Amino acid sequence: MDETRHPWIRETATRLRQAESSLRVLRSIAWDPSIKARFFERRACELPQITYRPLENADSICDAIESVLHGIHGEDPVERWLMRIGQSLATTARLLSAVGTPDFFEYSRQLYGEPTTPLQDGLRTALDLARQVDALLNDEVHLDLGAPAPACHLAEGVAQSMRMATQERFGSAAPEVVVVDQLSANALAGPRAIRIRRDACFTDRDVRQLIQHEAFVHVATSLNGQAQPDLPILAASHAGTTRTQEGLAVFAEFISGSMDPDRFRRLADRVLAIQMAIEGADFLEVYRFFLDRTRNPDQAFENARRVFRGGLVSGGVPFTKDVVYLDGMLRVLNFLRATVAEGRADCLLLLYCGKLDIDDVPALSHLAKAGLCRAPRFLPPWLEDRRFLVSYLTLSRFLNRIDLEAVRIHTRDLLDHSPRLTGLPGFGGRSRSDVET
Repeated sequence: MDETRHPWIRETATRLRQAESSLRVLRSIAWDPSIKARFFERRACELPQITYRPLENADSICDAIESVLHGIHGEDPVERWLMRIGQSLATTARLLSAVGTPDFFEYSRQLYGEPTTPLQDGLRTALDLARQVDALLNDEVHLDLGAPAPACHLAEGVAQSMRMATQERFGSAAPEVVVVDQLSANALAGPRAIRIRRDACFTDRDVRQLIQHEAFVHVATSLNGQAQPDLPILAASHAGTTRTQEGLAVFAEFISGSMDPDRFRRLADRVLAIQMAIEGADFLEVYRFFLDRTRNPDQAFENARRVFRGGLVSGGVPFTKDVVYLDGMLRVLNFLRATVAEGRADCLLLLYCGKLDIDDVPALSHLAKAGLCRAPRFLPPWLEDRRFLVSYLTLSRFLNRIDLEAVRIHTRDLLDHSPRLTGLPGFGGRSRSDVET
């Protein structure tokens, strides 16, 4: 890379970071806590009444971004990367100017996709995976999976576990871990603070998932991005990076052994609910869908809120961000498998250099070669020691070549001649009468 271009790259990355700083999606579409209170006061029988404040200076932000993009004339990987970021930021500005209108959905799916957005193979979708998870876990619900008895880990205890994990991993750079009264999710993470909702209840796996997802991905990539003086845009959590960031975080739950069926099903249910809303279901229908799944009115409301925030509670205009958890996980997994298969494990650490999308890897590899993109300082345990990761990805790639249908037919024949052991002590099964509903 010609060193004379370095100042222009720094300036462009800085100007894009400045434009991004005024685009706060989740904050702009958040619901006031009083909306939930009023919903239950009215016995969960009326659509919530939501008022949004559209982004007033969207045109000026888009003009500023356009002036940056006018300076991009080439088609090399770095210029394509900067162009993608600028286009994503401009779409985000338009999304925030369209809150509470039908146009909101169009901009949302441009940024985050939708359940039926094809993966790289052009055939499969996040909706396909969500439906398969739903079908399979319905069959597995009566199995004893060896988990400990359900327990509620209170927010203060979870916060202490999070403090210990972040202090060990990040040292003096560890974010503050605080318990707060109001939060749109059970926990949210940033480079300076991880916030945990005081009245949230967590299982043993929830705690591990939060550490892997929030701390070892979202916090780590934020801190690494902040340590990129030549490329400040890598510190920005903009919509163009959401699919890979959330996908990487969910993959981290899997590779660390923190994932469980309840969490997997929650992610699948979000995709199913978004598709329901796209097809016209209103807030009450989606709330009842989640209530049937969780038996918890408060959680059902929060799940439905995620689907409709920024859009129309009457249906047809959802916020599609929650598609990216499954969609992004599949894309990250496929990228990692293909990277190892191609003998390019040298590119694995690029995913942690800051907030980025998988498609940014060519640009960042050029920038790293030129000395403009620094290697990540903070890594999760599963990427710091890559022996298990590479072994897992190698086996995963080989298993893809096996004719699973032939194996399934043979196994089904074996199982057809095997009596069920449900209810027998010590065999990991329990009768339907023992299952809580």
